[in-house]
Order: sequence, then structure tokens, then C-alpha cells
Amino acid sequence: MPAKLIDHPANGAAHATLLFAHGAGALMDSEFMQLMATLLSQQGLDVVRFEFPYMQTRRLEGKKRPPDPMPRLLDAYREQCGLHRGPLFIAGKSMGGRVASMLVDELPVAGAVCFGYPFHPPGKPEKTRIAHLQNLRRPLLVLQGTRDPLGKPYEVAEYPLSERLELKWLDSADHDFKPLKASGLTQQDVIAHAARLAGEFCRQHLPGSIVSTG
Repeated sequence: MPAKLIDHPANGAAHATLLFAHGAGALMDSEFMQLMATLLSQQGLDVVRFEFPYMQTRRLEGKKRPPDPMPRLLDAYREQCGLHRGPLFIAGKSMGGRVASMLVDELPVAGAVCFGYPFHPPGKPEKTRIAHLQNLRRPLLVLQGTRDPLGKPYEVAEYPLSERLELKWLDSADHDFKPLKASGLTQQDVIAHAARLAGEFCRQHLPGSIVSTG
């Protein structure tokens, strides 16, 4: 089954392409994915969204399905990456970001962006997902809400993460970047801020300015 794609051409001249994968439970055209992709395109990025095989099946059958095993998710992402040329960044929401982070050193890409990284499963902080984040060679940006139950500041501060991992905290935001009302911000405000940070990261690490990984 060919992957379903949605393209968002950059506003103006494109600096690079950003391949953007969804999280475990929401379709690639969810409100979060739609808004983030639109705002990323305003950062000079050609944004391409795609769906993993299990989510395509869910769309066709109308029934919720668990994510595919990690090897199949990795293969699906590899396949999508192979369809694009030129400066390329890989990214994803939650699970999609985790998959991208596991491939950033393998694929011919300039870097990766994670929008809410699942540092551990819900309610299981002892089961960390950080082994591959300790020796990164290429740049990785993680944009994380300070109220994210899958990785809070006091937890992440204890992790032995690579110096190539750049972590930006989004004040009062949860895993879906929804802030506390007391913050005076809306979810759209936080998503817009995250998109700007991602755009800055991609411009900073365009080919020619990144450190060679040999």
C-alpha cells in the first residue's frame, strides 16, 4: 500500500525539505499536524507529511490499530526518505519523532526534529528510550513541553544525552503543546513558537554549515 502524502510547499524560496511523521494515535491530517506543517512551511521549508502502514490501514478500515513494530516503522520512514533529494531534514510528532531520531545518523539527512519526544512510556519513567540519544553524530532538536508526562525537566536533566541533541523547553506546555490557561498562551501560540525554533534549527544546520559526520 503506497503511503499517503500531503505536501506543504514553502512560502517563498525553499531552504530544504522537512519530512514530517505523525504520532502513535493521530492521523497525519490531525489539527496539530495540519497547523504545525502550515507554520513550518512559513519557515522556508517544503513540508511533506506521510502515514505509517498501520495508520493507512486504520484510515481505510475506520478502526483504531496499535502502531506497527519498530522495525516496520523504521523501514517505512527509510522508504519515504529515499523519495526526496536535496537538503533534507526528518521530523515527527512523538512516536514519529522517535523514529526519526533513530535514523538521523543512518540516512543522508542534515538533522532531525522531535516535537514532544517520548522519553519513556506513560507512567513508566524507569523504561527510558534514550540509548540511541547518547552518541548522536548529527544534530537533533527536541522541543518538549515542561508538563510533558513522557519526559519532564527533572527527569530529562538526569539523562546522559549527546551534545548533538539540542533541547528546547516550551513553558507550561503538555505533550500536545497545550499550555496552562494561567500562562496566557494558547496551543496555537506554543505550536507557532515551536515551528519558529524548528525553522531556526534547520537554517542553522543546512548542508555546508553542519559538522561532517565522516
